[in-house]
Amino acid sequence: MTSPQHHIDPRALDDPRNVYRTDEQFYAHGRPTDPVLPEDRPRGGTPTHPLHHRGTWATVALVAGIILLILVGIALFP
Repeated sequence: MTSPQHHIDPRALDDPRNVYRTDEQFYAHGRPTDPVLPEDRPRGGTPTHPLHHRGTWATVALVAGIILLILVGIALFP
């Protein structure tokens, strides 16, 4: 005898503990009635001022400083 309730023992079909909520009921628990939140970062438009990135010279200086530090470390502690 096949049961559509996922292999529940047929003797326990009338047990109230075997009554499960639907997905909508389960996920609606504890949520507000209007779950849509206002958008905190509105889309569209352009920034009021252009983004400023570090120049390539700062990156080159950082890499050169690291390489120099490694070379000094090798020269001092051979």
